[in-house]
Amino acid sequence: MKPERSTLNSSIALERLRQLVREHREDAEWQLPPERELALAMGLGRRAVRRAMEVIEAEGLVWRQQGKGTFVGRRPAIQPQFFGNLAERTNPSEVMEARMQMEPALARMAALRCSADDIASLERLAQKTATAGDDDGWELWDSAFHRRIAECAGNGLLLALFDVVQRIRQEPDWRRLRAMARTVERRGKSFQEHEAIVSAIARRDGAAAERAMSQHLSAINANLQSIVLGNGEAANDLTAEAETRGEVA
Repeated sequence: MKPERSTLNSSIALERLRQLVREHREDAEWQLPPERELALAMGLGRRAVRRAMEVIEAEGLVWRQQGKGTFVGRRPAIQPQFFGNLAERTNPSEVMEARMQMEPALARMAALRCSADDIASLERLAQKTATAGDDDGWELWDSAFHRRIAECAGNGLLLALFDVVQRIRQEPDWRRLRAMARTVERRGKSFQEHEAIVSAIARRDGAAAERAMSQHLSAINANLQSIVLGNGEAANDLTAEAETRGEVA
């Protein structure tokens, strides 16, 4: 049985679009012609071109902006506007509360939208975090790991909000606080939690990815609160609370 013509046309359109992207990948924000023009130039139907465009967008080769068109490369992050020094207007508890609301949802979205290359990148970043030799290296790779998940979620507004939180977390006082809470044992557990997150994303299991990220952040929050309060009671209380909510296995 011969493949249907529409399938053949879509495959042809996909190969030609990939070639077009390869030719212009070094051109900053090069814009593809409209679908109608592409279809005419290829001698193919608009439906075939539209299907092929959906594929290369899912592959991360292009991004679309409604009303403006389709551009080569990854969607640029929205640059957040800062009003005053946000780090002085908030505290670690608020930051962790924001992260625990936002990042599990980002992990769930990433599981549904990421590509094979995205998963490979997350695996590399998780490994880099595990092998970091000092606090500076850990901060660098851990931050990159979490941001890559936010990128994979494919929502520019949520990525901008994530970057706002990350900017606050880079303040020296905040970095020192995290360093105090980061023990060798905690780093080992954190790597295991990273692996669980990546595994769930790789399986395309959004619910499991959301759960794994929530468990990871709950553990981080417990450690930070124990340092802020100057004793271990906070860590025990927060862990018990997380278990009650079903966040910790």
